[in-house]
Amino acid sequence: MSLLTHVLACLFGMGSWVTICGLWVELPLIVPQVPEGWYLPSYLSVLIQVANIGPLFVTLMHRFQPGKLNEVAVIYVIVSFGMLASLLLGFFWKETVMVQGVQRSVPLLLLTFFISIVDCTSSVTFLPFMMQLKPEYLTTYYIGEGLSGLVPAIVALIQGVGVMHCVNGTQNLNLNEAAQLQGRNESVEPLDYLVPLYLPAKFSAEAFFFFLAAMVLVCLVAFLLLNHLPAVTRERSVSRSRRGVGARNAIALERKHMMDSLKDEQKIDSKFGTGTYSWPQVVYIFVILAWANALTNSVLPSIQSYSCLPYGNQAYHWSATMASVANPVACFIAMFYSQRSLVLMGFLSGFGSLIGMYIMGMAVLSPCPLLVKNTTGIVLIVAAWTVFVLTLSYVKVMVAVILRDEGHSALVWCGAVVQLGSMLGAVIMFPLVNVYSLFSSGDPCNTKC
Repeated sequence: MSLLTHVLACLFGMGSWVTICGLWVELPLIVPQVPEGWYLPSYLSVLIQVANIGPLFVTLMHRFQPGKLNEVAVIYVIVSFGMLASLLLGFFWKETVMVQGVQRSVPLLLLTFFISIVDCTSSVTFLPFMMQLKPEYLTTYYIGEGLSGLVPAIVALIQGVGVMHCVNGTQNLNLNEAAQLQGRNESVEPLDYLVPLYLPAKFSAEAFFFFLAAMVLVCLVAFLLLNHLPAVTRERSVSRSRRGVGARNAIALERKHMMDSLKDEQKIDSKFGTGTYSWPQVVYIFVILAWANALTNSVLPSIQSYSCLPYGNQAYHWSATMASVANPVACFIAMFYSQRSLVLMGFLSGFGSLIGMYIMGMAVLSPCPLLVKNTTGIVLIVAAWTVFVLTLSYVKVMVAVILRDEGHSALVWCGAVVQLGSMLGAVIMFPLVNVYSLFSSGDPCNTKC
């Protein structure tokens, strides 16, 4: 295997979700400067789910018009479009438009929708493209996909996004209460309390968006080299020849199955991929894939602040950072310890789900979760987020490795199920968080339990 190809596959994977991940970590700087305020994240969640029209179109084309969609051309178009949208975001994210008498961040919302289409569509185009390379490079691609969340998070930490200190402040009673107290000849004295003081960022949000555009450009260059670099094309030709042998073997095996079926009409063979797995096993694999992505991409991230902020701002930042680190670490582990055991997959999914239940429980108990004033509580919530992401990220790589062996269409469906699981999780959590307000956030400096 070529080290250069591994690096290019990693850089290619980094461009998959870097713009959306970067936008989320930059929200603490964006929100105070837009008219939507803290309603902006809920608007972004809806836009990202609507953007699933991109992967839906690609999946339907593969299903009903196989071979008509030029995958390489689609990737060139969406990556170039994503780079342009990220660049425009740096110039126009502050601009507002009057809509029905109210100022709205129309350029920000529109450009977010465009980059969401790009990132969502990458799930059903980038993965199938990796079929052209050796199976080992798929794990490297997943490492890059994990870095697409980690690198913007690290840059945001360097930028100083959301860094705050609790300082002493004074809180005066309102005028009505003051008048009532004066009527009773009671003195009006200020009450001492703590207020959050957010430190200014080291560089602007515009510079951060330009950095995201540069990362997408790196992804585009990496994809260009994966297609045209001689060292990589030689490996692709070897991979194709091996797949040709495998296809011939599969055809011979299929013929054998057909002859066996003539002898025993009651025998039912799986028609998915190479036929290695039965239909119940295929359903099991896809259900786990959808479940893992629903938890890691939408359900738990939507309540991360509720589960962590009661323990303090540092606990929240460490949880977010360690979760971002855990994703590529899981992929790195899978590179050297790749497993296809369906039993292990189920066990890890169950274990990760239990950790997720603990995180969800702490969010439900917010602003007074267990051990809220104890260092042990901080350690537990950071460890829970790290282990949760590490475990389910490894499960997602296991599924990708299994489906990679099942052929191109299997990876297309893999990307589609990833987006479906994420969408269902967001649809479930959006009303719970934003409409019914089942979760309560505490004051970062004055939580009283």
